[in-house]
Amino acid sequence: MPQPAVRAGPVSPQGGAIERLLGALRGGNERGLPPVERWNPPFCGDIDMRIAPDGTWFYLGTPIGRPALVRLFSSVLRRDGDDYFLVTPVEKVGIRVDDAPFQAVEMALEGEGRARELAFRTQVGDVVSAGREHPIRFARAESDGLKPYVLVRNALWARVTRALTYDLLALGETQAVDGVEMFGVFAGGVFHPAVPASEIEAGSGE
Repeated sequence: MPQPAVRAGPVSPQGGAIERLLGALRGGNERGLPPVERWNPPFCGDIDMRIAPDGTWFYLGTPIGRPALVRLFSSVLRRDGDDYFLVTPVEKVGIRVDDAPFQAVEMALEGEGRARELAFRTQVGDVVSAGREHPIRFARAESDGLKPYVLVRNALWARVTRALTYDLLALGETQAVDGVEMFGVFAGGVFHPAVPASEIEAGSGE
């Protein structure tokens, strides 16, 4: 069995990390997403960059205030297993993601039931239509109830904001999945199950 890769320590000096990343990306194609899945540069360690649960990007403990910079870094974000990296043609650095790397901040609806189409826009401008290629999944939260996520690309998910969660769950209905009645949402010709319908019924009866 192959041994797991050992993560190196933080890149040093931290102060030059953003400059190096920008230098590697400068001159690239600004339209479309870079082919980060095909790049295989050496791993250069972790940097002090974090994406908070609300989608805010931090560098050295300070929020990155330039939206264009956040969009640029998000375009070279890659997930390998449970770890997240910024990948350029010449280096790969690790960052921390507290929950999901993206936030779904806008939802557009067309149709209803099995014919319903749902599109989501993230805080960095990605637009995806929920369906087979971009499924919606639901996780349980200790205090927030259900947390919906939509797949953006390549194992990178967007958490649906709380305000949109209420709108999304309002579209819910029940459907048999493997012989179990499930509560979920139809979108893009696919039923996206959330929880057993019995839990919804029990909750409404309290």
